[in-house]
Amino acid sequence: MIVMKEYSPKVFDHISQLPGFSEQSVRTHLVLYEGYVNNTNLLAEMMREWLAVGKSGTIEWAEMKRRFAWEFNGMRLHEYYFENLTATATALDRQSQLYTKIEEDFGPYELWERGFKGTGGMRGIGWVILAYDVQTGRLFNVWLGEHDTGLLVDTRPLLVMDLFEHAFLLDYGLKRKDYEEAFFNVIDWGRVEKRLEACLKDQPIVVGEKRRRRATDFHN
Repeated sequence: MIVMKEYSPKVFDHISQLPGFSEQSVRTHLVLYEGYVNNTNLLAEMMREWLAVGKSGTIEWAEMKRRFAWEFNGMRLHEYYFENLTATATALDRQSQLYTKIEEDFGPYELWERGFKGTGGMRGIGWVILAYDVQTGRLFNVWLGEHDTGLLVDTRPLLVMDLFEHAFLLDYGLKRKDYEEAFFNVIDWGRVEKRLEACLKDQPIVVGEKRRRRATDFHN
């Protein structure tokens, strides 16, 4: 019998005293995150059981498949989000690889920040992600609707901002821009930099690369 390894909620004690975020808001957010973890485990087990008894062709199983992606992404995105927050934030180092990369792809840092915050001002609920394209090394500000609409394939999240109402309503009501300012005041740029470094260490995965034919190839 195959025993599936369950996901466990990660501990984020470092965000308990975030400037601009009340203890109640942070605590509520963490409880909600644990719900995503629990539902991810529940759906994984249910799909395994239904598959074992031949119910993989049912409407219910198909909906479980769709829901699993939503719950899993909700779990993982919250982990990225909580991890890139800190109560002892400092400004992004202008000499860092990340700062240099941002200016290479967006122009002045201020222009990138304006675009990131502007993406967060879009109507709807979801996430804003500074994403790294592993094939080209380019950075993009991405809007991810809810947890599963707008994902750019082959990109990795460097900086993640939660734009579901639960992230800001308790502290900021409908003042979404104020929440974004508070978020920027608690970004752990060191963590974001480490994510970029991890991306840069990997070889790009090039899909469908065309190989230039050499003269000798025509003799085969």
